[in-house]
Amino acid sequence: MSERKNKNIGLAVIGCGTIGRIRSMLARDYPGVGWIGLCDLKSDMGKTLQNDTGADFFTTDYKELLARPEVTAAIIATDENFHFDPTMVAVERGLSLFIEKPLATDARESAQILAAIEEAGVDAVVGYTQRFRRRFLAVKERLLTGQIGDVHSVVTRAFMNRMVPIATVQRTQERATLTPMVVSGTHSLDMSMWLMEGKTPVSVFAQSTDRVLGEWGTKDSTFGVFTMSDGTIWSMNISWALPVVWPGAVYGIEIGIVGDKGVIDIEDTHRDLVLASDVAQGAGYAPEGFDPGAPRHVDFLTSYPPGDLHDGQLWGPMREETNAWYQRLYTGQSTPHATAAEAHRNLLMTMAMDVSAKQGTSVSLPADPEDLMRELLA
Repeated sequence: MSERKNKNIGLAVIGCGTIGRIRSMLARDYPGVGWIGLCDLKSDMGKTLQNDTGADFFTTDYKELLARPEVTAAIIATDENFHFDPTMVAVERGLSLFIEKPLATDARESAQILAAIEEAGVDAVVGYTQRFRRRFLAVKERLLTGQIGDVHSVVTRAFMNRMVPIATVQRTQERATLTPMVVSGTHSLDMSMWLMEGKTPVSVFAQSTDRVLGEWGTKDSTFGVFTMSDGTIWSMNISWALPVVWPGAVYGIEIGIVGDKGVIDIEDTHRDLVLASDVAQGAGYAPEGFDPGAPRHVDFLTSYPPGDLHDGQLWGPMREETNAWYQRLYTGQSTPHATAAEAHRNLLMTMAMDVSAKQGTSVSLPADPEDLMRELLA
């Protein structure tokens, strides 16, 4: 992208929860945003955010908001299961889009969204916030410039406490695709695939366990091995069933990337900044109505993926990501955001891991969305 636009952004935000609030507050302070409209089924939540941001409009009907003539761009920040309908309406209007991951929790709907985006030619990005952290951008640059040669082996491990899965699945009974990989492992999968740019996965074998979170209708852990078309092997593992009192507020990642001329070893567990206190620490991920059920007195600071609060403002990768998107819209500048095509690929890969674990066999890639959903919903 290079064409300068410099036109005020008319922003629609669909979903006024934790993430919609963060991005709306940043829109309030971005000089290129000239109009803000909000939508949420919970009118009290939406009106509170309207008051805090000084938004110009609020409604509980996303169609009413997206039909407003002021709207030129939209953020889809609803719960994971409800991205499809507002996204399709926004695409039909030709709006620039920021869609929280995943595109959808149904692979068939994700394929429809991608096809609609490509047919309409709209600029759509997906929320993979970790791409905007300095350490990963530094690694990406070293890989692009060939500092470790041709990559042939990668190991990725993500650890999370169980606050996110419990808070996520308790909001819905449609839990068949709300798995560790689809909801959260997708972040470390996207990061790994972004760092392995140009590598094409051809198969995956995975296994899962549900000893702790089975009662909530989801898995504890999923471990898998991908094989790439050039013979590269990649181990992709996540457990989101660690105790609520685990000090990592949300996410900790380790990635090892081995090339024929060197290695990059990324330790992103946040154990370099530890707080221990008699004062109980809040949950890193605390959506409305969620009670973690146990106090946390030790915390790995900076482990909340969106960033950290100071003086009432969020600082960190979600600020960078959101403001970069506003800048992308306002000036046409190129950004590291994930594309809709990458997000759809990520969804198919995470679901293929779940299918492989369920079947106990290797799954060929790219997987067919119909086949994936038939197996996952069986």
